[in-house]
Parts: sequence; C-alpha cells; structure tokens
Amino acid sequence: MSVTLSRRPATLADLDALVELRVVAMQPSLEKLGRFNPARARQRLIDEYSPEHTTILVDNDQLIGCYALIPQDDFLYLAHLYLLPTYQGRGLGKMIVRELQAKANKMCKNICLTALNNSDAEKFYMGLGFKVIERGEVDIRMEWRCLKDS
Repeated sequence: MSVTLSRRPATLADLDALVELRVVAMQPSLEKLGRFNPARARQRLIDEYSPEHTTILVDNDQLIGCYALIPQDDFLYLAHLYLLPTYQGRGLGKMIVRELQAKANKMCKNICLTALNNSDAEKFYMGLGFKVIERGEVDIRMEWRCLKDS
C-alpha cells in the first residue's frame, strides 16, 4: 500500500480524534508492558495537547498520525509522535524524526522526549541517535544532541 503523506496544522477541534489515535497507536506497546489503561492513555494527551505545535499526518484525507514539537528555552520537546499501527514499520516515523532532527540542527537545538521504558519506541529512537538520559520505572527521557553541539 503506497502512502500519499501530507501534513496540516492541528486545531482544538482535532483533540478527540488525536486522543483516539493515541490510544490505538499506543495500545500494543502498553499491553506488551502490562500497562494499558485507555483512560490514562487518553488523559495524557489531553493534559499535554498543544495544537499550535502539533502537526497532523494525513494519507488521502485519512488521519494516520501526528507529532508535537514544542519549543522550550534550550531544546525542542517531541511530546507525541503517533502513527496508526497499519502505518508503523514502513519508514514513515523514521522519515519524520529525521526531518525534525534536520530542523533542530538548523536551530542548533537538542530534541528531548519521553518514551516507555524497554519499549519498541526506545529501540526506535536509539536507532535514530537518541540516548537515554534518565530511566524511571515506567518512562525514560531521551535526548538527541544537535550535531553542531557535539
């Protein structure tokens, strides 16, 4: 199946659809770790939703994913990157993260994120040059350093 990927800015009206997207995208990883709680998965996105920093990913008018890149004082926070399971494992996430890394590099800013401890996401981000900077019981903080910063 080929993908015609397009992007658009998020709005407040997108929140419900993105909350459901997060639950569907995160369910396999959370179940694998014995931590799937749909209410908690929904609430986490609701609490952190920043439409002005969120990009919607669309394939032929269908919502397939999103990401939020939120500027902080000295870094960029990748708050959310979700793709529907049928779009995972096809290189789209890797392409998006590489685009965000190029953007961050131009700004000479590091990218930080939070991922599930011992998850596929941890391996995914490590493969893209992120390093674990803090490991908690459930989540880990990861960082990718600006190439000009090395």
